Amino acid sequence: MPGAHKWRRRGSTRFVILRPPGRSRQARSLPADQVHREVTTAMKEAGIDLSSARPQLLTEELVRSADLLVTMGCEETCPVVPGLEREDWPLADPKGQSLEAVRAIRDEIQRRVTAMLAERGLGRK
Repeated sequence: MPGAHKWRRRGSTRFVILRPPGRSRQARSLPADQVHREVTTAMKEAGIDLSSARPQLLTEELVRSADLLVTMGCEETCPVVPGLEREDWPLADPKGQSLEAVRAIRDEIQRRVTAMLAERGLGRK
């Protein structure tokens, strides 16, 4: 994969989910007040506790500290940082979805992360 040699072994990746297209550009850049309940439930089932997690405003400073920015549905509205590798995964917004639908999104993210790590030689041995 292009750019794989630039990655540090313990690099930082930011995963960003923004509100779906159709709302104003400014509104999509603002974080939700809290992690959606259905997301918290689905992640807890997978052993990840998000009960104290709080969404953050996506700033250029935040993404500058990463080697890779994985966005989920923000396409051209995310900050562009020269030299930062970026992938956009077209995934459904979990807000308002059934728990079953959120589980499917969670599982797709896990599949994509596992594949990305394997492609970069960073997966579990």
